Amino acid sequence: MGAARVAVVTSGTGLDEDTDLPLLLEALRAAGLSARPVTWDADPVQWDAFDLAVIRSTWDYVGRLDEFLAWAEATARVTRLWNSAPLVRWNSDKRYLPELAGRGVPVVPTRCIAPGGPCAEADFDGPYGVVVKPSVSAGARDTARYEPGRAADAVRHARMLLEQGRTALVQPYLPRVDEEGERALIFFAGTFSHAIRKQALLTEPGRMDNSRVAHPGAALHTPTEAELRTALAALEAVPAPGEPLFARVDLVSGEEGEPVLMELELIEPDLFLGLAPHAADRLALAVAAAGRDATAR
Repeated sequence: MGAARVAVVTSGTGLDEDTDLPLLLEALRAAGLSARPVTWDADPVQWDAFDLAVIRSTWDYVGRLDEFLAWAEATARVTRLWNSAPLVRWNSDKRYLPELAGRGVPVVPTRCIAPGGPCAEADFDGPYGVVVKPSVSAGARDTARYEPGRAADAVRHARMLLEQGRTALVQPYLPRVDEEGERALIFFAGTFSHAIRKQALLTEPGRMDNSRVAHPGAALHTPTEAELRTALAALEAVPAPGEPLFARVDLVSGEEGEPVLMELELIEPDLFLGLAPHAADRLALAVAAAGRDATAR
């Protein structure tokens, strides 16, 4: 039996900017797999020529979501896709956050406003202000925070999204993030691999900056037991079938210091493979196990 053939799925931007990509390709090849990068929208690609396709840096999918979801479902019909097409579809819209909260996961309180929904200023204020973002987004695009007393500005932001036919999310701003930053816990095949801490992202109130650095000051972090419990609870509550091959669980501290879920990244997250020793090897081993399963079928 030959080496499993792996497509590491990326994008034009990913080929240029994904620092995880060369590390993963090297680790996969060292693990005995035949691996090469392929852009998801390359034409033509015979996806059935691969034993599995691992999504890594399809960073342009947000503006082409329907096309990307159709690609995921079509690709999954001819090869093994990781993460799975149902997981990708479910995770592509941040309306999953209230769903996870309903399943008992500690989540940043999130209100979803669909196009045509009400935008009362009273719902866009709070003791520390609010964050407004679209439900389909990556890298904090079209996202901003608003200080207390700036509800009218937050409403204008939400209405802009609604007029574009997008769902708006409104969340309280949690001030501990200014000092404590955000934490990201990374899992491969359900097993914790490593974690990072990064600085707060929305540092300029009232500013929507789509060119901001996505992960300022990222550095290795040793998670607390509470952070690990919250991350595992989030993964266990995912309703889509199939365990994620890779997952990044983004946490912040609530008002009492407890870890709460900010986002669950199951499509194309930065995994910070270069920060954690042997992280790429651990991911490669998980892919290799999936590859053995695929070639055995």
